[in-house]
Amino acid sequence: MPRMKTENPQVIQQPTTFTPGITKGMVRQHAYELFRDKLPAHPLTLQDWVLAEKDLVNSREADQAKS
Repeated sequence: MPRMKTENPQVIQQPTTFTPGITKGMVRQHAYELFRDKLPAHPLTLQDWVLAEKDLVNSREADQAKS
């Protein structure tokens, strides 16, 4: 009997941040807030980490613009 193909998402380690002044910890916290519904059933992908960092940078810039 042939085996069914199943998708096994690979667990990816958190990539290094590309924005000066933004730490991995800051991105990790923001990612867990953004993807609360996705975790812990599905690991975060590289795209998720990048999206979280970009969103964090945008929200910090918006907060600075208000000041």
